Amino acid sequence: MKKTLTVLSIAALAASIASAAEISGKVTLSGTPAPEKAITLDASCGKLQPKPITTRHYVVGADKGLADVFVYVKGAAPAAAPATKGPTLDQVGCEYTPYVIGVQAGQKFDVQNSDGGVLHNVHAIPKVTGNKERNVAQPVKGMKHDFAFEKPEVFVQFKCDVHPWMFAYVGVAENAFFAVTDKDGNFKISGLPAGEYTVEAVHRKAGTATEKMKVGADDKKSANFTLKVPTP
Repeated sequence: MKKTLTVLSIAALAASIASAAEISGKVTLSGTPAPEKAITLDASCGKLQPKPITTRHYVVGADKGLADVFVYVKGAAPAAAPATKGPTLDQVGCEYTPYVIGVQAGQKFDVQNSDGGVLHNVHAIPKVTGNKERNVAQPVKGMKHDFAFEKPEVFVQFKCDVHPWMFAYVGVAENAFFAVTDKDGNFKISGLPAGEYTVEAVHRKAGTATEKMKVGADDKKSANFTLKVPTP
């Protein structure tokens, strides 16, 4: 009997995974952004960074695909924060990398200093009530601190007060259904239960676009967005 129940449980789990919906697509940029600005590094950071760096306001790839867009699903039931940590926000060559990450509300994630001989401080500046501002020093290579934000917020800004060009942005979603577009603007959100949702794409410079859609238990839907460079 126990063996039969185990087999049935595995079959039910496999069926639930197989029946989850998927939304994928591409975010493109309309218009021509101003050229990125060159960043002048101090002597310590210059030793760690072999190439010139610029601001990263608009990172545009193939076929005008826009990177660093936070795409998330509204309308799905909020879920408990996962026990596993989210992606690490690293400091390498006096830059935050990745520039944009996504986590679930309440989910812990690490912020790490991978630069030897350079003091960084990690200053998180949320705006939503219930998400706490925090500022910690990381003077030693390999140091890390974990962060978590209890309320959904797009975006929480991270900065380094020691190096004023260092910024990163964290999209905090109420559920696990989100993604950040890759260098060519592509994204995929998997595991979505059947239902009616609003999919929102947010870029901190080019604004927001939304699409309402209904997905079935095993649907693979496409959602493509175009964001525009704001008119001066």
